[in-house]
Amino acid sequence: LAKHPEIKALMKPDYNLIWVVVLMVLAQLAAFYLVKDLDWKWVIFWAYVFGSCVSHSMTLAIHEISHNSAFGNSKAMWNRMFGIFANLPLGLPYSISFKRYHMDHHRYLGGDGIDVDIPTNFEGWFFCTRFRKFIWIVLQPFFYAIRPLCINPKPITRLEIINLLAQLCFDVVIYYLWGVKSMFYMLAGSVLGLGLHPISGHFIAEHYMFLKGHETYSYYGPLNLLTFNVGYHNEHHDFPNIPGKNLPLVKKIAAEYYDNLPQYNSWIKVLYDFVMDDTISPYSRMKRQLKGEVKQD
Repeated sequence: LAKHPEIKALMKPDYNLIWVVVLMVLAQLAAFYLVKDLDWKWVIFWAYVFGSCVSHSMTLAIHEISHNSAFGNSKAMWNRMFGIFANLPLGLPYSISFKRYHMDHHRYLGGDGIDVDIPTNFEGWFFCTRFRKFIWIVLQPFFYAIRPLCINPKPITRLEIINLLAQLCFDVVIYYLWGVKSMFYMLAGSVLGLGLHPISGHFIAEHYMFLKGHETYSYYGPLNLLTFNVGYHNEHHDFPNIPGKNLPLVKKIAAEYYDNLPQYNSWIKVLYDFVMDDTISPYSRMKRQLKGEVKQD
């Protein structure tokens, strides 16, 4: 910032995010209706080909919203309510809890017992062969759901209860209106999109140490168009209050800080290398023993 103070001008809400999220929710509602009478093979096909992409993209929209990118820091509650709305087509309550744990990830990256992005010791011990690492990738949504309860359980908040009740009501309405195939499409899309899917390469690309000494990596490939530029991950951790839309400008302005860092151009290759490289496993993360006072959401 001392060298490039113009970056401060990028620290503002991205109001286009609001309309993009609304359109994504409407697109999924249309899909729920369209699949209700299809054969099961086509429901599964569209759940993976279309629903999974929209669902994973929506989780990254929720990531943006967790940083108050939709309405700005002065309207934090608006962002929380909008996150609950964006959560609806995923089928499972996620937004409010994600926000609480994700802020810990930024404050205490790699903090043992705090950052639930770090795999458990069991994951590192068991998923150590090529086949088991492949299964670990398939099961990633389950580990991300269970891991907080094992590593850093937190008391349930009022907003999490609202998130849960809103989601249950939405799911009941979808089942009542359009039946089990629409429900399956919704839930399967979320599970498949966060598991064995090209976009899921970002889970591993962001912080797994393929190169010793390099903890965070950016990805500059085309899937950033579907993921609100989450691939610009060094830039995001440097400036978490800058919306994803503006992260390419951060890289352009401060190119001397980012261009020479290790980077990826393919999340699919990241997934392949993770499975096939016997030196890489869920253990390949930087873990820190935190000292001093720890403040969590």
